[in-house]
Amino acid sequence: MGDAVKAMVCKAWGGPESLTLEDLSLAALGPQDVRIKVHAAGLNFPDTLIIAGKYQVKPSFPFAPGMECAGEIVAVGEKVADLKPGDRVMATTGQGSFAEAVNCPANSVYKIPAAMPYEIAASFPITYGTTYHALVDRGRLRKGEVLLVHGAAGGVGLNAVELGRELGATVIGTVGSDEKAAIVQQYGAAHVINYARDSIKDRVKELTGGRGADVIYDPVGGDAFDQSLRCINWDGRLLVIGFASGRIPEAPANLALIKGCSIVGVFWGAFAAHDPQKNRANFAALLALYEQGRLKPHVSATFPLKEVPQAMQALLSRKTTGKVVIKVA
Repeated sequence: MGDAVKAMVCKAWGGPESLTLEDLSLAALGPQDVRIKVHAAGLNFPDTLIIAGKYQVKPSFPFAPGMECAGEIVAVGEKVADLKPGDRVMATTGQGSFAEAVNCPANSVYKIPAAMPYEIAASFPITYGTTYHALVDRGRLRKGEVLLVHGAAGGVGLNAVELGRELGATVIGTVGSDEKAAIVQQYGAAHVINYARDSIKDRVKELTGGRGADVIYDPVGGDAFDQSLRCINWDGRLLVIGFASGRIPEAPANLALIKGCSIVGVFWGAFAAHDPQKNRANFAALLALYEQGRLKPHVSATFPLKEVPQAMQALLSRKTTGKVVIKVA
C-alpha cells in the first residue's frame, strides 16, 4: 500500500459539509507503530467537534477525522513484537480512520475475535472503552445499585445500559422520544424516561422510593446534568462523560455538599495513556463478554467513505441509535 490514501479530509475548521474526499499522505511508519488497511471506521460525536475546532485536540491541517477503526494490519514498525501483517484488529487512532489506511501506535491496537465482523469491531473501542472505564473504574458501580443513563439510545448511552445490566445494576434510561425507548429496554433498562414529557428528577425519585440514583452516566450535560444533581442518592457518583447538549453545565457546590455526592470526570483517552495495562485488562474483559454473547454492539446505520458528511448529519440530527459506521473496504 502506497503512502497516499483516499481519505475524507479536513482542511479548515467547519461543519461536515466542509470535508472532501481526496488523497492524503501517510507519515512514515514509526518503530512502535502499525499500519492498518481500514475496512470500517466508527463515527463518534467528538468527530463532529474535531473538524469544527471545538475538541480538546486540534490536529494540524490537512487531516482525516475518525477516531477508531477495524481492519487488517499491513505493516508493523521494527519494535512491534506482538502484532504482525495479516492480523485482524480494531484500534483507537485519535484521527485518520476515515481513510483507506491509517498509522497508529501498536499499544492502541487490539486483536479481535475471528468471528467478529469488521463493522462491529469498528463500533467497539471508544464507546465500550469509555463506558467500562466510567462504570467500573470511576463509578465503582455495584450490584443492586441504581444506574441512571442519559442519552440512553446513543452510542455511549446504549453501552452504559448494556454494561450496567451486566454489572447487576437496576438501569433507568433517559431518551428524547418514545421511538428510542424500545431499544433502550431491549438492551436492559428496567425503566425509560422520556424527558420531553416527564421531569427526570421527579421520575427518578418516584422510581427509587425517594432515594435517587447511585451512579449517573451523563454524556449530555446541560439540563440533564442540572436535574442529575437533584436526583442523586447519598454517596452517589455523577459521571461527567461529555456535553452532547452543547451546554457545559456548572455545579452548585452546595448540592455536592448536601447530597454527599461526587462529581467524577471521565476522560478515557487520557486514562488509556496513563495506565495502558489497566486499559488492556478492561478490553480483555469486554471482548470476553462479547465472545460469550453478553454484549451485542448496535449499529443502526452504515455509510460509504464518500458519505461521511451525511453520516455526521445523521448523528447530529439524533435520528440514529447506537453507533454509525463508515464502511471503507
